[in-house]
Amino acid sequence: MTEAHTPREMPPPPLAETPRWLSPFYVVLGLVSTGTGIVGMFVPVLPTTVFLIVGLWAFSKSSRRLQVWLWTHRTFGPTLQAWHLHRVIPVKIKFIAISVMILSLLVIVYEAKSWIMPTISAAVVLPVALWIATRRSYPPAPSGAHQAS
Repeated sequence: MTEAHTPREMPPPPLAETPRWLSPFYVVLGLVSTGTGIVGMFVPVLPTTVFLIVGLWAFSKSSRRLQVWLWTHRTFGPTLQAWHLHRVIPVKIKFIAISVMILSLLVIVYEAKSWIMPTISAAVVLPVALWIATRRSYPPAPSGAHQAS
């Protein structure tokens, strides 16, 4: 049995097999996605985590150096690792994401001149918010861990 690693010590998954000629495409996709995710930290209607996940995926097909940088990043790494390893979205991230979605939807409803845009927006935002809310918030307990009755 291996020891548990802290997130910074855990190596990223190995690079995926991809044709060499596609590597530049994946590097650009990873850089654009990561950049968009970083901008999303400051722009309320733009998501952050989904773009960082796409960036990590693209880097995993093209650049070990960029993959390791994003995987071990002080701010982004823990969330990306939690998602990759356990499909976990931390409670804080869920709260922020769903709050911003609801706030954006309220602004759209308030500013709309007709019912069409709020309806389309709600049809997109509400299922995504529900999906986020129903993901795990914490990694599963290690097997063999004792639970209090």
